[in-house]
Amino acid sequence: MESDSSHNLSTVSEPTSLHEASNQSCDFLSFSNSHYQKTLIPVIYFIIFILGFLGNTLAVCVLGQKSLRCTVANTYLLNLALSDLVFLIGLPFWAVHYLRDYDWPFGWFMCKLCGSLTSLNTYASIYFIMGMSIDRYRVIVYPLHSHCTESVYHTRTVFHARCVCAVIWFLATLTTIPALVFRETHHSVEHNVTACVMRYPDKDWHGMLTLAKNTFGFLIPFIVIATCYSRIRCHLLTSPELIEPDSSRLERVRRVALAIVTAFFLCWFPFHTLSFMGVLQELGVNWSCKVQQVMSIMIAPALCLGFANSAINPLLYCFVGNRFRQQLRRLWEAKVQKIGKQRRDSVSMQVSYCSRKLSETKDTMASVSVEDKL
Repeated sequence: MESDSSHNLSTVSEPTSLHEASNQSCDFLSFSNSHYQKTLIPVIYFIIFILGFLGNTLAVCVLGQKSLRCTVANTYLLNLALSDLVFLIGLPFWAVHYLRDYDWPFGWFMCKLCGSLTSLNTYASIYFIMGMSIDRYRVIVYPLHSHCTESVYHTRTVFHARCVCAVIWFLATLTTIPALVFRETHHSVEHNVTACVMRYPDKDWHGMLTLAKNTFGFLIPFIVIATCYSRIRCHLLTSPELIEPDSSRLERVRRVALAIVTAFFLCWFPFHTLSFMGVLQELGVNWSCKVQQVMSIMIAPALCLGFANSAINPLLYCFVGNRFRQQLRRLWEAKVQKIGKQRRDSVSMQVSYCSRKLSETKDTMASVSVEDKL
């Protein structure tokens, strides 16, 4: 039952039958990873939630400002931050799920909702990153084409970026259908838990969905992203004067491009590799008992790495940008000034109130004194 729940956190979760497809010769392998999954994994989830929620909330607040949001790049950034925030809302529920040894206390509706949010973010986040990569490629490598007004297909406008984002949201929403249909709570009498699991009508469903996730949720986006930033880097190396003569600025652009591709690969490659190996095992590949044990132990940390991408995204795409930091500083200074003004106004009102009361008291005492004399 542990494999049935822990390996079905969502449509981006671990392979369902990682242990079920094991050979009989490996039945002696115990779930030795249960303890660390129950203790360490929830802590990591909460850390990802806190850091990601703070970073993406700041990104939304800054990018939501009128002075920043009306650009193509910031349109993608804003939607990426919103996608990560939507996913992070459900992460504490999965942390509790692990903490309670795969017992789901939140009911049938939250089971489907949290699974759907995770699936939504898996595709939406990756394709927003891919959209930004293509946009940056067009702007840097073909700057004239991206601003050409002769063809509606070449014009780079905020409206077109919003249309692309709307299509990505729509397609990502479609990927939540399996979670809405197949995810449900299931009570195990043997383990005395009610787990939130994916229950497929046929075992082939899991393999097909996992391969689709590997292909469309990682392989294709990674090829596109890596190709775009490789071309950008080559273009900057051959024509640095087209961007900026400052060598330090040029080197920073190169490093950011490399960091984006590296972070995407490191965050998602381990999980997709392990999930693909799980599908191969279901198809008849006989992994050794040692390999199966490594797969069982590493799948949860691999999933943590994938989820951590939602906390890393605002660091890579927002906080490394000078304009973003400047806008964040202005927003903070404006907030501090507003609070200071409110405090000064409050103190001024209190002083005015006290002065008025003191004046009224003096008038009253003077009136009483005159009456006593009369």
